[in-house]
Amino acid sequence: MSDNTYQLLAIIIYMIAMLAIGWYAFVKTSNLTDYMLGGRSLGPAVTALSAGAADMSGWLLMGLPGAIFLSGLVEAWIAIGLTVGAYLNWLLVAPRLRVYTQVTNDSITIPSYLDNRLRDNTKLIRIASGIIILLFFTFYVSSGMVAGGKFFESSFGYDYHTGLLIVSGVTVAYTLFGGFLAVSYTDFLQGLIMFLALIMVPLFGVFVTGGIGDTIASINAVNPDLLNLLPATATAAGIISSLAWGLGYFGQPHIIVRFMAISSVKETKQARRIGIGWMMLSLFGAIGTALVGVAYYEQNAGELKDAETVFIVLGQILFHPFIAGIMLAAILAAVMSTISSQLIVTSSALVEDIYKALFNKTADDKHYVFVGRMAVFVVSIIAAILAWNPDSSILSLVGFAWAGFGAAFGPVILLSLYWRKLTNYGALSGMVTGAVTAFIWGKVDALSSALYEIVPGFFVCLIVAVVVSMMTYRPNKDIEEEFNRSEVLLKEERK
Repeated sequence: MSDNTYQLLAIIIYMIAMLAIGWYAFVKTSNLTDYMLGGRSLGPAVTALSAGAADMSGWLLMGLPGAIFLSGLVEAWIAIGLTVGAYLNWLLVAPRLRVYTQVTNDSITIPSYLDNRLRDNTKLIRIASGIIILLFFTFYVSSGMVAGGKFFESSFGYDYHTGLLIVSGVTVAYTLFGGFLAVSYTDFLQGLIMFLALIMVPLFGVFVTGGIGDTIASINAVNPDLLNLLPATATAAGIISSLAWGLGYFGQPHIIVRFMAISSVKETKQARRIGIGWMMLSLFGAIGTALVGVAYYEQNAGELKDAETVFIVLGQILFHPFIAGIMLAAILAAVMSTISSQLIVTSSALVEDIYKALFNKTADDKHYVFVGRMAVFVVSIIAAILAWNPDSSILSLVGFAWAGFGAAFGPVILLSLYWRKLTNYGALSGMVTGAVTAFIWGKVDALSSALYEIVPGFFVCLIVAVVVSMMTYRPNKDIEEEFNRSEVLLKEERK
């Protein structure tokens, strides 16, 4: 068999495994809470790895190694910021959100939680946040489909549209039928594949480049600054912007929804350890892959045409074609795990936060699960249409989506969990001004090149939410009672 055949075989086995998990989850899904939140039954390992896989996407296997291959460890400040942000997210948000969403009328989405927590009789928070999620995630899903199409085009020479349809079809199928459980279980497996691939490539690569000493010497021969976290070219604003990526975690719906689904508060501690351990080792693997790639090409007097393919190229050089195919599957896993996570959150926003809120419809769970599946299908069709042009500029919106979600939801989520005086008007005002600030700042080159838009967006949202809440606060017995009850339950479940 040719190398391509071996690699394609590995991809086919991976795809079949994803569909099999989707079928298993379909059998276990019986009501709306199962479909949208997995019945709040996820264990710590599945919660941790599914959150990590949903978060990292292709950036971990292509974007980060490519940036470090070109510029060195100065690009690792983003990884540091993300690790700190993820840790604080697990520590500060996960346990409280798990308890509070159950106390507030068993909320199963972030908008419904905010609506119930703040007693927003206007339903404006629910609808506005649902629309924000729907809008940005439709483009986010589309960008993942573009990546999938380009993956098959560059790896196997397939037509771009064929690759797009394959990736979209399999991902939509297991998300459509299996819901949140399918997304979480597949993300768990995808997280394992990504982790093993990122550890194996630099580990085997160091032997090929002559060990750690020779590898470092080769990197220094190219440019000693590649191993410097603070080269002369680094600026304070640049480092702050990179670290600020960590602020985004508090407001990412597809990540923090995992905290709502874990089986108990006690499990969040173990999940945090697993999740952060996975993240740190995976990031070290991505960094190591880039540095080994620099050494390899220096020693072999070669040239890498596209820095972002360093992981793929090293995998093909170092391993048997079938194993290299598994490496390719890791990239596909990163893309598909993010698409599926965003699809299920978008579906829940459409059903729980727009359909129910606008039409005030009461029906049985089978009806809502059906509407949820139709929402996944419709959003997927729209995303595929947007992705049909391979030169689409959708990918440029991904960075803004992270900043937009972080600025719109991050401060509001933190305040809702820790400050009993947050009001519905304060939350809505902060959410809107945070998103608008991030959008405008990101579109002005002079501003965005000086400082990442999440920084001003996050703090504008925080300040506005606090000021407006102080102006509109009125004591509410039900809100006070729920806040106190969540505090008591949190202490009890931590024992």
